[in-house]
Amino acid sequence: MRGTRREVVVVDFGGQYAHLIARRVRELGFYARVVGYDSLSLRDLEGAGALILSGGPHSVYEEGAPMPDTRVIRRAIDSGLAVLGICYGHQLLSLMLGGEVRRGEKGEYGSSTLEVVADDVIFRGTPRLQRVWMSHRDVVERAPPGSRVLARTSVSRIAAFRLVGARVYGLQFHPEVRHTEYGSTILRNFLVEVAELEPSWRPEELVGEIVKQIRDRYRGGNVLVAASGGVDSTTAAYLVKMAIGAEPIHLVVIDTGLLRRGEAGWAQRTLKSLGFKHVHLVDAAEEFLDALRGVDDPEEKRRAIAEVYFRVLEREAERLEREYGEFRYLVQGTIYPDRIESGRAGRSSDRIKSHHNVTLPERLRLEVIEPLADFYKDEVRRIARALGLPGEVVERHPFPGPGLAVRVVGEVTREKLEIVRRATEIVEEELRRAGLYGQLWQAFPVLLPVKTTGVKGDARSYEYAIAIRAVVSEDAMTAEFAKLPWEVLERIASRIVNEVEGVNRVLYDVTNKPPATIEFE
Repeated sequence: MRGTRREVVVVDFGGQYAHLIARRVRELGFYARVVGYDSLSLRDLEGAGALILSGGPHSVYEEGAPMPDTRVIRRAIDSGLAVLGICYGHQLLSLMLGGEVRRGEKGEYGSSTLEVVADDVIFRGTPRLQRVWMSHRDVVERAPPGSRVLARTSVSRIAAFRLVGARVYGLQFHPEVRHTEYGSTILRNFLVEVAELEPSWRPEELVGEIVKQIRDRYRGGNVLVAASGGVDSTTAAYLVKMAIGAEPIHLVVIDTGLLRRGEAGWAQRTLKSLGFKHVHLVDAAEEFLDALRGVDDPEEKRRAIAEVYFRVLEREAERLEREYGEFRYLVQGTIYPDRIESGRAGRSSDRIKSHHNVTLPERLRLEVIEPLADFYKDEVRRIARALGLPGEVVERHPFPGPGLAVRVVGEVTREKLEIVRRATEIVEEELRRAGLYGQLWQAFPVLLPVKTTGVKGDARSYEYAIAIRAVVSEDAMTAEFAKLPWEVLERIASRIVNEVEGVNRVLYDVTNKPPATIEFE
């Protein structure tokens, strides 16, 4: 019966887009839960309304390719559950059902034109020709027996199929990616028309459940929160406060010397205004700068910062423990994209970069609480608004855990940090003045490791170049460079070269994600 089963189970095969499927499903109003391919079991089908097999970075033929328990998928199909395979999942379904998959002569990456060749409910409301996003090399050469080919591209003769007499579909393209023109329509058709589900989920409704889980898990003792004043760590801490009260919670704001001007003090004041009783500010700038001296590799920088960060946190925890008693928990504002980019989202995920929030050393001996680990940034903001957190916290642009260190390409020095810090003030001031700050996902300057020739006054100058990075995104999984008005960019550039000592050139980054990440390092 329509609407009796609400859960959409997304099987993760390790692709960068895997959790984006769940993100899109949730956006459409359906609850989605991600399950690793190697942990998929019959229990996951209980209460499920649909099963989606994600894409992944592997070939179905390579040694060690991700392979779930096929009995579970066959049970889902035989029971009449709606099943959708995307990219790798499309190829896997084809093989399982007796089709043929081969290595393509050339890959199909980026935007392609899809031609719908058969009428089907999954393409209802979309045109015969439409733009879709492809990211694959293997292709389905022969569709499974008893199936019907629904669409094709110039490279993929079988870009979509349906198993006749069952609610089983395969799509070679990625409907979850914004570059797929009618992706949301196709997903909605699958969920509503094929799976017969009704949209009824909102992340705000999970607040009570999250609070209950924290309360049930809490067994006494003090709680340490690595706080920054950003929406993630603040919302995580606030949820814990709702669960156990303010008294056992100690928020530690570490001034790494890698923050924006005045940020540590602002964070301390803001957190106190939210009813937290214990907010401790630690000045550790010199330790971080010492650790970064001579380090220019991005991953080495991140590791060095993480090591010092947790060393300082551990030292502060020991000091607080002597004064307040035992600490048993550490709260972190880790969210889905952090886990995905660090490779923690699934065994087969390709790690892009290590993340500050997800490299907790075991020596802290604290049980980690991550209330937001299953949410995307926009969902966290919706929860934060529901909690009544102030707009300056909710709408604050994401800021990397390693801070300005990853916005100085190469070795970090005090001089370079001051250049980026001042340039950051200018970028944010001008964007706010133009009313553009709230329309952007992130916007910031990056100091490049090159000096260029210029003219200041009547004299030759040889100074640093700065790149401005501004992107539009909904979830940080993909992003497009922002088409900022030229007059705004001109004001930013003019102010930087005139007001920031040591800079004589400003560039604008027009690269999307992918292929680039949002941050330079």
